[in-house]
Amino acid sequence: MTPVLVLIDIQRDYFPGGRFPLVGSDAAAERAADLLAAFRAAGLPVVHVRHAASGAGSFLEEGTPGAEIDPRVAPGGGEPVVVKHHPNAFFGGRLDEALAAHAGAPLVVAGMMTSMCVDASVRAASDLGWKVTVAADACAAPDLSFGGTTVGGADVHAAFLAALASAYSRVEPVAAVIAALRAPA
Repeated sequence: MTPVLVLIDIQRDYFPGGRFPLVGSDAAAERAADLLAAFRAAGLPVVHVRHAASGAGSFLEEGTPGAEIDPRVAPGGGEPVVVKHHPNAFFGGRLDEALAAHAGAPLVVAGMMTSMCVDASVRAASDLGWKVTVAADACAAPDLSFGGTTVGGADVHAAFLAALASAYSRVEPVAAVIAALRAPA
């Protein structure tokens, strides 16, 4: 069965100059653009997910430039865009509806933030029975702090990918995902 690419929240506020820049977001967007180009070249389905926050002054606030999908991965004609209001794209969103025509297909997920919306959505997808591959280098995370300790974004990213790889998904670099798309059936 052919895979479906799900691009989660690759929105402008996550980049330098935005309201909540992530560590490595530009590099992740470049890899996501490579992945998107490979899916489009193979004629495979793509679903975009966009977070819409309703709080005034928050990042990804609906109607602000920061809430727009980054131009490197902008939706093409016919590619659905699912708008969500929670970290889990399956909760209260329409991701399940957008994927209905592809029931049983494996999902390839890339996006922002590894530690929040990517994590929540991949875990939910797995719980719902989807087989998921996370494109590791097409995701990014922020620096996080708790209890007086700050954890760098690269370490946050690695920790969340390690957790996802342990039980919820395969985790591979974009180059491996693209190579698998091009491999003879």
